[in-house]
Amino acid sequence: TRGIRMAPAGAPADSGAPATQATPEARKSSARPAIAAGKPMTTAHGDAMPAVNLTVNFATGSAELTPQAIHTLDALGTALSSEALSHYRFRVEGHTDTVGKPEANRALSEQRAQAVVAYIESKFGVAAARLEPVGMGSDKPLVITGPQVPEPRNRRVLVVNLGG
Repeated sequence: TRGIRMAPAGAPADSGAPATQATPEARKSSARPAIAAGKPMTTAHGDAMPAVNLTVNFATGSAELTPQAIHTLDALGTALSSEALSHYRFRVEGHTDTVGKPEANRALSEQRAQAVVAYIESKFGVAAARLEPVGMGSDKPLVITGPQVPEPRNRRVLVVNLGG
């Protein structure tokens, strides 16, 4: 199934770390569902606040939203504008792969985060104060690669629940 699901009451929330880094114990626990690139995954951490964890991918060297990204962001916008998530703030983390110079990647990652925030604000009316765009550059890859490796899964924006 595709879509954003809110955690049931009392379910663990995500810390913002990629689910691929979950411990074996966490994978066995009753973790809440989340999405990355539209695919369900499990994570397990800390407290019991609703969380939205998804990944929006980008083309190399681009901050332009693709049709697939827009489809994913439409689901995110619907969730963020719901009453259940209306009291929460979210960090929108832009990421890049290792291709290019670190300074350029930092700027590109910031542009990606800003593109997602601008889309959600304009289409769904989510207040800017609830969305914090941050450029992470190539510092926190989803897939570890060497320098100058074009890894599509690392060209993404991750949305992390910061709480109320």
